Amino acid sequence: MQETPFCLRVGHFLPYSMSDSNTTDFINPSTFILLGIPGLEAAHVWISIPFCAMYAIALLGNFIILFIVKIEPSLHEPMYYFLCMLAVTDLVLPTSILPKTLSIFWFLSREIDFSACLTQMYFIHCFFMMESGILVAMALDRYVAICHPLRHSTILTNPVVAKIGLAVVLCGGLLVLPYLLLARRWPYCRTNIIPHTHCEHMAVVKLACTDTHVSSYYGLFVVFCVLGLDVFFITVSYTQILRAIFSLPTKDARLKTFGTCSSHLCAISAFYIPGLFSSLMSRFVQNVALNFQVLMANIYLLVPPMLNPIIYGVRTKQIRDRLFQLFTHKGT
Repeated sequence: MQETPFCLRVGHFLPYSMSDSNTTDFINPSTFILLGIPGLEAAHVWISIPFCAMYAIALLGNFIILFIVKIEPSLHEPMYYFLCMLAVTDLVLPTSILPKTLSIFWFLSREIDFSACLTQMYFIHCFFMMESGILVAMALDRYVAICHPLRHSTILTNPVVAKIGLAVVLCGGLLVLPYLLLARRWPYCRTNIIPHTHCEHMAVVKLACTDTHVSSYYGLFVVFCVLGLDVFFITVSYTQILRAIFSLPTKDARLKTFGTCSSHLCAISAFYIPGLFSSLMSRFVQNVALNFQVLMANIYLLVPPMLNPIIYGVRTKQIRDRLFQLFTHKGT
């Protein structure tokens, strides 16, 4: 028996007019249809609960970080300026996907305008690249602070920090721009149904009825060369940091110095491990369940923004003490 085409199998999720229009040929669709998490439609409402919780924690935690750094003059240092940049990216990343995801889960609002889809795709990958660049900048700050402590204030001045921040923004924005330009030029003549919660790059690529090797190769270049270079710089920085730490005379000094890096190491692990795993799995692994891939794509955009303010709030003494003072002052 002939297998039913995918676009027809999902037709019962859509109103009749949508389902009918999506089986016809078209070149430039005005809208895409986001299905959410295929195969888990009945659990969408339940899945929205942890998603909402992670998003709420990310919003609250990152706004608190920004507020504390703003009101506390002693935190007006390069490390905390970079932490504020990280907090801003951690506000934008989940915000770029979750409102639409929740509208799918709660209201079955699956349509997304073609331009809005491309804009969402741009914001997701642009701020993902920015966060990677900020983590490199934070590794540089730790390297200078530990390996060249006497020169830290003269090397990482406020203008230098501003230039690093501007370079991170430009790098993220320009590197992701080819994704958008290529996707806008492609013809989409198969279907406009995206089996995903948001307009992820590879999910959109698979809909194009043209040769997309250029986009795939460029995506691999970004993953292996750009993100790989970021990981390389972080590794080199921490190799030098560890050498400096192990050369300290006492165990207490080594532990205290390493403690200043532990928050950053946790943030690096929370960001790169799920992000690279999801990116490589979507490109090279063929037999993984689609709903698992979609869940992983959401996790790597929701978990790091939720964890980062917790990591830095708990493990950074200056932020922890200032937060404690803030709440005890309000209590009295």
